[in-house]
Amino acid sequence: MIPAERFDAAPDFQEYLATVGKNVDLWHSIYERAPVADSYVDRVHALGRNWHLLALSEDWCGDAVNVLPVVAKLADLAGNLDLRVLGRDANPDIMDAHLTGASRSIPVVILLDAQFNECGWWGPRPQELQSWVLGPGQALDKTDRYREIRRWYARDQGRAILDEVVSRFEVCAARATERVTDAP
Repeated sequence: MIPAERFDAAPDFQEYLATVGKNVDLWHSIYERAPVADSYVDRVHALGRNWHLLALSEDWCGDAVNVLPVVAKLADLAGNLDLRVLGRDANPDIMDAHLTGASRSIPVVILLDAQFNECGWWGPRPQELQSWVLGPGQALDKTDRYREIRRWYARDQGRAILDEVVSRFEVCAARATERVTDAP
């Protein structure tokens, strides 16, 4: 459980965007151009009720700059997702509860219900890209690997992010509905 006070004190995406110091133009550009199809918005509306999203990020992270603007655009369009952003480095307790293996990889997007109970999380990058990074991508030097990662995100245009994140939300919502239905 994330305390409501901690969530409420975290900046929303626009407030976070105003504080980024690295890749400023890229953060803004990706948010402005993020194509979020109506089908994703409809799927999020179908979840019913309002949900809280808490993202862990840092402005220097190449994955965060490609992922969070897309998730933020979805939240803005859907209307029933309240997105807040915390810095990874300032919140090691939350980060350490959401590790990818032993790594503090970001971004992490955590779905919370109305009582701020965690329902699930996603991150740090789409599975197809993660498999490439951990597999064939290891053969490239860091500069070439990051160039290929940026190309992948540009070609994908947020589709894999939206597919995976919205699917994770749907699983969480179904579990929450089952708990309510099974309650005495």
